[in-house]
Amino acid sequence: IFINNEWHDSVSGKKFPVLNPATEETICHVEEGDKEDVDKAVKAARQAFQIGSPWRTMDASERGRLLYKLADLIERDRLLLATMEALNGGKLFSSAYLMDVEVGVKALRYCAGWADKIQGRTIPADGNVFTYTRHEPIGVCGQINPWNFPLITLIMKIAPALSCGNTVIVKPAEQTPLTALQVASLIKETNFMPTLINPQSRGGKREKASVSQQFSERTVMDTTEVGKLIKEAAGKSNLKRVTLELGGKSPCIVFADADLDNALEFAHRGVFFHQGQCCVAASRLFVEESIYDEFVKRSVELAKKYVLGNPLTPGVSQGPQIDKEQYDKILDLIESGKKEGAKLECGGGPWGNKGYFIQPTVFSNVTDEMRIAKEEIFGPVQQIMKFKSLDDVIKRANNTHYGLAAGVFTKDLDKAITVSSALQAGAVWVNCYMMISSQCPFGGYKMSGNGREMGEYGLYEYTEVKTVTMKISQKNS
Repeated sequence: IFINNEWHDSVSGKKFPVLNPATEETICHVEEGDKEDVDKAVKAARQAFQIGSPWRTMDASERGRLLYKLADLIERDRLLLATMEALNGGKLFSSAYLMDVEVGVKALRYCAGWADKIQGRTIPADGNVFTYTRHEPIGVCGQINPWNFPLITLIMKIAPALSCGNTVIVKPAEQTPLTALQVASLIKETNFMPTLINPQSRGGKREKASVSQQFSERTVMDTTEVGKLIKEAAGKSNLKRVTLELGGKSPCIVFADADLDNALEFAHRGVFFHQGQCCVAASRLFVEESIYDEFVKRSVELAKKYVLGNPLTPGVSQGPQIDKEQYDKILDLIESGKKEGAKLECGGGPWGNKGYFIQPTVFSNVTDEMRIAKEEIFGPVQQIMKFKSLDDVIKRANNTHYGLAAGVFTKDLDKAITVSSALQAGAVWVNCYMMISSQCPFGGYKMSGNGREMGEYGLYEYTEVKTVTMKISQKNS
């Protein structure tokens, strides 16, 4: 456990195994963080945030320089980090190397550039006063990370928080803690001030909620299914600010006038990328009636081309699900689709004798009330539904508790604008899908969460706005 810029054994002395989901073998054992370890980390992070501390008195430009240096070190060690992502998370090595590390590096550099540009305003208030605003850091920020994109989500949380001058405590997912711990070692090499990053290692839903209660400061970021518990815990402690991204059941709408080849490719990648383990997965695919049969046929052809196996092996195009729990959940939902009357076009079961592999699966004739059309599967399962009219598909697309993302495929500009405006989602992609960048805010409507990450909007989550008003003898315009 990394606290106060040093490595520590857990207070309890407990360790837990970290598994390779492709082989079900143990990679290593990691210290198991508990309440006492969180207390130590909170104490250290508060100390680092005290008025007059080296971190608080550091020039904003110097904070940016440290983030730039961390980006350089991550880029230097991208081979190691990508290998860890493949071993520990089942992610294809090529994706981890070319995408995850690259996105993380860009996010760090983007936030590094903002460090000395977070500024307030002067305000022409009424009366003989001089008024200005300051954007001040919140304090200690507790951040709970998911297992599906451990490196990217770690950086998307720590980079804006540190850029704004906060201190940070990170709770990596117990399934995938290795890249977070490796980044901690790079932070030590970067010579950040002590206590800025304090990764804890383990904890169930209740333990994650207790992390929220233990922080007396103001913000908890989360990207897991425990968001309701986090909110509850924050309310019972000190009404700290909570930003949540809690998954989705995202609609992807393909109109008959769309570029079919383009729509097929994006819709396919939108649900099968990283074995379907993406919160923005295009998991409710609506296809207009006149092109439905052709779309289904070609979607099945794409799914059948996958090569399953160890994600470190060249030529493999699909790795394992993260663990036994997710594996069983996905297979259960596939079985529900069969029982409820959806047509299984391909796949539909496990693959291989070892590891948590599931065949790429495509269902047609899916209806809105089926479990596979309502629940977040988080697996390589595509459900293709038919629609007849624009008004009908908008109502059906919005008929969900979630609202994270959506896709629209059409050559009609008026239709694209009309539908994207009507969809209740934090991100809408038109004639593309899953195009995420550091410059763009990311977050959801409804049960998909609140608040935003990245972009200029994401920085606002990590600052308090203070209004300072001074009485003066006479103001002049």
